Amino acid sequence: MATAAQVQTAPIPAQAAAARRLRQFEGRDRWIVLAMVGIPTILHIGLVWIPTVASILLSFTDWNGIRFTEMNWVGLENYRQIVTAFRRDFYQALINNTVLLIFLFLGPTALGIALAYMLDRDIRGTRFFQGIFFTPVVLSLAVVGFMWQSVIYSTENGLATQLFGGGNPVDWLGNQSFVIPIAQGFGVSANFLAILVAIAWRHTGYIMVLYLAGLKSVDSSLREAAMLDGSNEWQVFRHVVFPSLKPINVVVAVITVIEALRAFDIIYVLNVPRKTEVLSILTTNNLLGEGGGNVGRGSAYATILFVLCFGFVIWYVTNHYRRTQEGADE
Repeated sequence: MATAAQVQTAPIPAQAAAARRLRQFEGRDRWIVLAMVGIPTILHIGLVWIPTVASILLSFTDWNGIRFTEMNWVGLENYRQIVTAFRRDFYQALINNTVLLIFLFLGPTALGIALAYMLDRDIRGTRFFQGIFFTPVVLSLAVVGFMWQSVIYSTENGLATQLFGGGNPVDWLGNQSFVIPIAQGFGVSANFLAILVAIAWRHTGYIMVLYLAGLKSVDSSLREAAMLDGSNEWQVFRHVVFPSLKPINVVVAVITVIEALRAFDIIYVLNVPRKTEVLSILTTNNLLGEGGGNVGRGSAYATILFVLCFGFVIWYVTNHYRRTQEGADE
């Protein structure tokens, strides 16, 4: 019969399991785990969050990017200049970013969903078409811009000129006239619409692949049951398939918003001449290029862009998962 001392010192099963888990990370294993967790964390903080915080702080200064001794604290002066002295560029960039966001949702996203749904039906040549539509995604954004500039939008011999120019040269990227006027001096220019087509060419394949992966996880029995109940193809997609893709919808929504707000490469390559600026272009121009040397103002543009991106992502994801949790609790 066990004594009281033996009973008191005997480890309970939970304590024994915890002790075994701790022993698994002793010695060399512990250092390996710390390295696997610590190195990515340090890199992420050093390469992402420290520059982000530094940019926010620099947006309240007039630093020229050369000597720290010449840095002066100016408070909100850079933001005041953006909405007053540089309001034409700033508001036009906001309009272009907004138009790009709406366009990506209504154009490439909708087309990507349609392509994914058709290719998921196992039509003949599915693999071939998947490769064709996904090819632009693996190309560099700058390369895509140069391709469209020289092959599609060439004034004299571009494909778009040959198809729609009626035999006459067309300056697709130089036409700054407003196709969609919004206010006095503001609107959507013809050359920006040309850039939207190039962006759509790449973004459609990306969305297609995301939804194609999501469609593979949809239970086929749900489709069959809906078809047996008399639903047509559109009703099956609307009421059965699309609601099943909620996780993909969240990812696509967040990616699309971020892509629209931080769009830079293609627009920078095709940004000749003006009226196609977006917030990322204004940030770069103030830091390095046209009007460069004003790190404070460039950081202010970057901070505005960060707040728009980060704010939307937090708001959307928080609301989505709150609704999901409320639905699970009912």
